[in-house]
Amino acid sequence: MSISVQTDDFDVGLEVAKLRKAHADAGAVVCFVGQVRDINEGDLIGNMTLEHYPGMTEKSLQAIEHEARKRWNILGATVIHRVGILKPQDQIVLVAVASAHRGDAFQACEFMMDYLKTQAPFWKKEHTEQGERWVEAKASDDEAQARWKDTL
Repeated sequence: MSISVQTDDFDVGLEVAKLRKAHADAGAVVCFVGQVRDINEGDLIGNMTLEHYPGMTEKSLQAIEHEARKRWNILGATVIHRVGILKPQDQIVLVAVASAHRGDAFQACEFMMDYLKTQAPFWKKEHTEQGERWVEAKASDDEAQARWKDTL
């Protein structure tokens, strides 16, 4: 498993290729890429600042991946989350999962993203023409995480 919290952008193709090469026995690789929106709550987004709690964030991501491994047959996973100042359409997060079968890969990837959104210590601040505002957790994110029933 590879976990990184970084300011630098990432190359999705390169990261997926590394995961595939490391797990030639995989029958499926599923990935999710999240990006900065240009509009949120009706306001244009100039940029977004992402903050995290160093050390704790990486441990949280490791715990999420560990829980996914307990639930599904995962051969490998890559999680990259960016921090710092990002512009609209910049990539924020990559979650990629390799598994023998697509069902495990899809479910594990979705599970990891749902838990990452609700459990990992990241904070987002949007910068708009109306000023700065912290992005609040959405009920839909909590509902998505709750459907997996168990918590970390």
